[in-house]
Amino acid sequence: MAPTGKALEFYNEDNDWFCNAGLPSDLTIVIDGVNFHLHKFPLLSRCGKIEKLMKETENNNKGTSTIILEDIPGGATSFLAASKFCYGVHIELTPTNIVMVYHVSDYLEMTDEYGDDNLFSKTETYFHKNILKNWKDCMVALQSCETITRADNLQIISKCLNAMSAMVCTDPSLFGWPMMMMYGCLQSPGGSILWNGIDTGARIQTSESEWWFEDVSLLSVVLFKRLIKTMESKGIQPEKLTGAIMYYSGKCLHGLGRWQSGQFSKTKFSTKYDIVDQRVVLESIVDILPQIKGESFCRFLLGLLRVGLMLGVSDKCQESLERRIGMQLEFATLDGIMIPSYIDSDTLYNTDTVERMINYFITCEEMGFTTLANVSKLVDSYVAEIASDVNLKPDKIHSLAKSLPESSRSLHDGLYRALDIYFEAHSWLHEKEKEGLCKIIEWEKLSIDACAHASQNVRLPLRVVFQVLFFEQMHIKTALAGCLHVLDDENNPTYHPLGLVHENELLRVGMEKMRSRVSELEQEFDKLRQEMTRMSGAHLCK
Repeated sequence: MAPTGKALEFYNEDNDWFCNAGLPSDLTIVIDGVNFHLHKFPLLSRCGKIEKLMKETENNNKGTSTIILEDIPGGATSFLAASKFCYGVHIELTPTNIVMVYHVSDYLEMTDEYGDDNLFSKTETYFHKNILKNWKDCMVALQSCETITRADNLQIISKCLNAMSAMVCTDPSLFGWPMMMMYGCLQSPGGSILWNGIDTGARIQTSESEWWFEDVSLLSVVLFKRLIKTMESKGIQPEKLTGAIMYYSGKCLHGLGRWQSGQFSKTKFSTKYDIVDQRVVLESIVDILPQIKGESFCRFLLGLLRVGLMLGVSDKCQESLERRIGMQLEFATLDGIMIPSYIDSDTLYNTDTVERMINYFITCEEMGFTTLANVSKLVDSYVAEIASDVNLKPDKIHSLAKSLPESSRSLHDGLYRALDIYFEAHSWLHEKEKEGLCKIIEWEKLSIDACAHASQNVRLPLRVVFQVLFFEQMHIKTALAGCLHVLDDENNPTYHPLGLVHENELLRVGMEKMRSRVSELEQEFDKLRQEMTRMSGAHLCK
């Protein structure tokens, strides 16, 4: 249709597009304020939608007709490509434009009913034979879906996600990427692949199972969430999904990287989302977290919770994270649960969140003695760490200490240390308040060293010191009885151990020290009795 000697071309003048077909335009297509001055014959012979719209127009054969196309996928850009195809201009299909052209051909009904080898069949064939069989092309096509309205009408997104899920389960070398083992000795000092000694700039993947993490981290959170759910439905291992989620989170959530373990913590990520978007990202990530446990995953969850509290995520999201962490609290570390108060609060740390996590831990059905003991040590260390906060109320110390069952602690040394720190930082507490807090400790469960410290601790109430002295005396008497039993065995004619002379001498010295300590304790008991008698008498006089 072009004039003799000239190739058919499309050109624009501001918002008007023309075709140098050599004939005056008899059809104007209006799309989002852009006017295409074209011809009826090439478009009607290829586009079913335009043919139907022309039939609805009263003057379809009288002069120039005008048709307004609304909600066309890809807008004026996609229609320009379809128009060129109608005029016989070659359209090069690429991973970048395939989704746009595929959808516009469907919208315009460019099927084989309106001409053999029409645009819809061409794009459909290219999509299935080329795009869905190549990871990189699939990624490009999937990303282009984010700018196309009604992008899932042809199930393009679903097909891409299914194809990518299948590729993740397959050896990546089948898709054209070098395996690390193939290039282990051919790397530059910077880690790039070398070809004939030349730095190619290409990076080797650090793990065969992680080659796809970086690519999928470029997806929007909506597509990433759909991809993870698709992969989960295909039976991909939760550990792989978790790795991808952790990588994606590190790139999208500001401040999370330092709380992630392993290689991710060494990577400097820059977030591409503002605060509002980050909140949506975090809540979406929490929705797709697999049900797994482990030290690195628990630390990751604690990082998510910390960032989530800063961003002000929904109560549902916060509750989900607290529950997940609580169910694997034995993997948490002290620095991980030291969560600051990000809202207006008198206290330095968010103790309510930690207490809720402890309560979730208690509800676990599978909770062995070792697990319980480890968590009790963690809780005691936490209470000791926050005890120096001058605004921390006594009832919070009490509730945290009593949040675990009594059987969780074989020794109460950790609780005693925490209480001592609290009394030192809160010197204004009354005796009654101190005595109330001291009830959280079973003093008979203090070690000999802790008893020795507590018996001379001026910060403890007098009644408590009296209890400590009593239990310390019991500990020493028990130890003495054990020593005497050993000595009796030594004096037994049938007992002739060799090489224990030095140990027995040390034992005798220890016994003398304990006898001396017992004498001191008896004197302290007498003084305490006299002091308590004096105080009781003074109270009665009043």
